[in-house]
Amino acid sequence: MKAITLLQMVFFFFVLAQTGCEQLLNIKPPPKADKADKVSEPSIKTSVNTAYFPVKVEITPLTGFVNPVGKNGVREVNVYVSLLDSFGCQIKSPGVFRFEVYEHIQRSSEPKGKRIVIWPDIDLTDAVQNNKYWRDFLRAYQFNLPFELINHESCILQVTFLCPTGKRLTGEFALKRTK
Repeated sequence: MKAITLLQMVFFFFVLAQTGCEQLLNIKPPPKADKADKVSEPSIKTSVNTAYFPVKVEITPLTGFVNPVGKNGVREVNVYVSLLDSFGCQIKSPGVFRFEVYEHIQRSSEPKGKRIVIWPDIDLTDAVQNNKYWRDFLRAYQFNLPFELINHESCILQVTFLCPTGKRLTGEFALKRTK
């Protein structure tokens, strides 16, 4: 009986060696991909890295007026801006910042009135320039913008960030005048 079992095993391995595993187990090799079906490695890396680009811009509550600069009534507004990626983490990114101030219209469905001030764009696509405004301990950018006193009790500060991907992100913050 042992001889038959041994003979059967030898026969099985012989058939296996002659036919191969694919035919015996009915395993088919994966179809060969066309050149059009292949996804190149750089495109995979690009799609993964886009998750780390800014998707939201916020003006933090640290933002506000600082003491008057001179007797002409010109003050500064310290603006702190955070860029958030798709995970909600504060990040540093090259791009262009634009700041504008609008009248605040009370008891209105659209509280943003006419534009009062617009500053020149701040281009932070250069690494050295970007580092000048970046505050690592806050994980935010700090901008000191000159701002003349206004007759309104409050106004709306708007920031627009032009991303390296071409997207425009905007954020708003209510500025209250201090005496």
